[in-house]
Amino acid sequence: LAIEKGTEIGSLYGLPFANKDLICIKGVPTTCCSKILKGYLPPYNATVIDRLYKAGAISIGNTNMDEFAMGSSTENSCYGPTSNPWDITKVPGGSSGGAASAVASGQTIFALGSDTGGSVRCPASFCGTVGLKPTYGRVSRYGLIAFANSLDQIGCITKCVYDAALMLEVIAGKDPLDSTSLDIKIDNYTEELSKPISNKIIGIPKEFFGEGVNKEVKNSVLKAIDTLETLGAKSVEVNIPHLEYTIATYYLICMSEASSNLARFDGLRYGYASESFEGDVYDFIKRTRSEGFGAEVRRRIFLGTYTLSAGYYDMYYIKALKARTLIKKDFHEAFKQCDCIVSPTMPITAFKMGELLNDPIQMYAIDILTCPVNLAGVPALSLPCGFDSNGMPIGFQLIGDFFDEKTILTLGYHLEQELNIYRKIPSLIRGGT
Repeated sequence: LAIEKGTEIGSLYGLPFANKDLICIKGVPTTCCSKILKGYLPPYNATVIDRLYKAGAISIGNTNMDEFAMGSSTENSCYGPTSNPWDITKVPGGSSGGAASAVASGQTIFALGSDTGGSVRCPASFCGTVGLKPTYGRVSRYGLIAFANSLDQIGCITKCVYDAALMLEVIAGKDPLDSTSLDIKIDNYTEELSKPISNKIIGIPKEFFGEGVNKEVKNSVLKAIDTLETLGAKSVEVNIPHLEYTIATYYLICMSEASSNLARFDGLRYGYASESFEGDVYDFIKRTRSEGFGAEVRRRIFLGTYTLSAGYYDMYYIKALKARTLIKKDFHEAFKQCDCIVSPTMPITAFKMGELLNDPIQMYAIDILTCPVNLAGVPALSLPCGFDSNGMPIGFQLIGDFFDEKTILTLGYHLEQELNIYRKIPSLIRGGT
């Protein structure tokens, strides 16, 4: 009808999108998949939502996630777990698992997610979709319910690289409502995709291919690197020497920030309110938070509060900030030698539901290849590069320099077109069993 009337339409006109349940849409229940935000209705739209609406996109609803984005499997949700379309007995990754599962199963064209330590790229890897985590400050975080302010970044999950580039063109840009968003030139990403990559140098960090990386994952990623070289790119070895400190650094920082951010949820003004309290307001708040937050969220609040407490702040939190600076410098030095760094997205493929649920240390450890990106603040793209012997997707990660999404999208597009994996559909969706 708009076309018939000659009305100008946006680049996403009529396309459906799903929204992670921590990005606010006015009047739509937004709970972060937590009991404590039961019934919360945002009075405003997140900036990314307004930009998608302006481009003509249509929201079809919110997707499941790990509670407050704390998890890598989408098992920590008050609504229950989400299945992986490639094998419903396995997890879709997290924390944006519902978004990746929806895209992989064809329920939507694209989905919004958030990435604090890999929460877009992990499920993209496990579900065989494309996941883009932009540079910190590239996309407004206004309307995103915060987990860790210095790490959170809104990103997208799509079926192909072109769609990710198109989506970034819409949601990127300075926002006066978010002081962390920056006024940096936005490239015409979709037009750049088909440009040759013969002048590109890809860096291969040996630390990202260590003992913890599954052999099938490693071999698939190395074959993808060979493909990029066949297409004209050149490769060099680079070093990220402080990778070993990534997990400890990341979790100390994100748990500390989470304990501060989640202090606002007390049941007094909105969300869940305990009916079993006895006595004063203090008891009400204590019971509301104990009953409203899930086990993983409570664990992180406890640990974050501990690291920020007097006597431990300098011992843990300040040291973590110093280690973060070292990791950031590692990337800065590496990008002096190359245009893009490549690695597996995840060291493993999707695992069985419940397999790691009671082993938080092991669950945290699988973020080893995605967390450094958030600590450094640089952009990264995950796309499928193959399948393991069980038919589960393997993710290939391209990491770019600050605000250079153009390079990782272009390299990713050429690799995607050559491999032609993105057209494959889970047998469950094709009508198989």
